Amino acid sequence: MGIRVIHGGVLTTVQDMGRVGYQKTGMPVSGVMDPRSAALANLLVGNPPEEGVLEATVMGPELEFLEDNILAVTGADLGAQLEGQPFPLYQAVRVRAGQRLRFSGPRAGSRAYLAFAGGLGVPAVMGSKATNLKSGIGGFQGRKLEAGDEIPFPAPRTELPHMAERKLEAEDFSPCTHTLRVILGPQDHRFTQQGIQTFLEREYTVSPEYDRMGCRMQGPVIQQKNGGDMITDGICFGSVQVPSHGNPIVMMADHQTTGGYAKIATVITVDLPVLAQSMPGHKIRFQPVSVEEAQDWLCTWKNKLESLDRQWNAGSESRERKEKAAPEPRERKENIVLKPSSSGAGSRFTYRVTVNGEEYLVEVEKIGG
Repeated sequence: MGIRVIHGGVLTTVQDMGRVGYQKTGMPVSGVMDPRSAALANLLVGNPPEEGVLEATVMGPELEFLEDNILAVTGADLGAQLEGQPFPLYQAVRVRAGQRLRFSGPRAGSRAYLAFAGGLGVPAVMGSKATNLKSGIGGFQGRKLEAGDEIPFPAPRTELPHMAERKLEAEDFSPCTHTLRVILGPQDHRFTQQGIQTFLEREYTVSPEYDRMGCRMQGPVIQQKNGGDMITDGICFGSVQVPSHGNPIVMMADHQTTGGYAKIATVITVDLPVLAQSMPGHKIRFQPVSVEEAQDWLCTWKNKLESLDRQWNAGSESRERKEKAAPEPRERKENIVLKPSSSGAGSRFTYRVTVNGEEYLVEVEKIGG
């Protein structure tokens, strides 16, 4: 037993941090649109950050609980109510069998995340519970949730350590104007100086053509040197493509693995949640930053997550389950001397060295001594 879907909302799917390692086969990563909100929801209920959650878009679902558990709702404020009473966001809350959770409508932001202690009982496909709607795999039968669906709780909890402390200040998604920090490239050389200046200095509007695959924007045309088409190459979450029409498209969680439009920039990881929570009509500006700055901000965020995990979950059953499930590190091979040989006053040696599963031949020359 777990939850029964009374109404699926506009688009409610099971997601996690994505199907990593398969893009070379053409399989998109998918996963949550707002990784920050999803990770916080999981930590609040004692789960690893990468556990599966429900992602509810704009209009949330109505759910009936079939057994007791602990729930956290983060991300957008979609008007969550438990048995008709306001449900606190960014807080671990006990729910009882027979109670119903519903959402009255969006107030701020566009995507809410529901995490349940012990996770969701859906099978992992290619190492992930993420729903890929276009391929029809992962999550609950590869589709969005519909009335009558039931998802079990594999390990529900009714108590967690530090229960009273499991609350955070809710993130404010009410602003309608946003600045997204970007790293220019990898094909910024295909744009004129005026085009790059337009991209960085002018304002764009999120268009109604915004889904889990990409966010199209409308605004001043970004001038290119020789059109937007190019030989197809790899794409990542946050890539900013500019087709021949000159308006940017930011690739989101369900982005294709490759594309043939020039990419003027990439939105940095820590700002992707801002765009994920935006709505059509919101205003967007782009600000250039360095790779080193982006890495520093990402490290700061990861350190915060680790700190919260230690504060709430160190020594808990969920932490022990996570550590038990972690793969064993691969055994490292010893370096092997292949053929020592003399050369003049020194000696040269060739070693076979294994690094992260890859083998290299390294020649070393000893001088003097």
